[in-house]
Amino acid sequence: MIKKILPPIAKIIPKTLDKFGDVRIDNYFWLNNRENPEVIDYLNKENAYYKKMTAHTKAFQKELFEEMKSRIKEDDESVPYLYNGYYYITRFETGKNYPIYSRKKESLSAKEEILFDCNTLARGKSYFQLGGLSISPDNKLAVFSFDIVGRRIYDIQVKDLQTGKILSDRIEKVSGNAVWANDNKTIFYSSQDEVTLRS
Repeated sequence: MIKKILPPIAKIIPKTLDKFGDVRIDNYFWLNNRENPEVIDYLNKENAYYKKMTAHTKAFQKELFEEMKSRIKEDDESVPYLYNGYYYITRFETGKNYPIYSRKKESLSAKEEILFDCNTLARGKSYFQLGGLSISPDNKLAVFSFDIVGRRIYDIQVKDLQTGKILSDRIEKVSGNAVWANDNKTIFYSSQDEVTLRS
């Protein structure tokens, strides 16, 4: 006799939510609490259930992945665009997962200057996304944001483009966009609510 695998059942804990006079009951609101060990336990059970239920499709998943990957031009690059005396290019290299951001001064035949190799920045991290990227008006500094969690909660840092060094100062838990003021010293950015992620 084959044993039937049952999915985990999330417990029901009613919570009344009242917004703008509209009252509703959310029985699963408790799952929002990432610090609750019961939430983590339930999610682990959901993941284990998923793995068991899809185990027979492993070979097919790999086949689909390889087919989709084969349709992607791995060594690709964006159309260069001219901004403030530099041509900016985003490119991918075969076998690498992340983009490389570069620029060339005044001419497309000029020497390439690598601004950010996201493959290097992502090394040792389970997740990495470069968010906004803005070059200072004097072309000497780059402010950039990155997310290493996958929740669109970014940190902002500045890179000195003359030395290649990333400055140690960091603005944490903000939206992914930042821009320079004309003084080359001031950065504008948006903070965001940690729960709703609204700016």
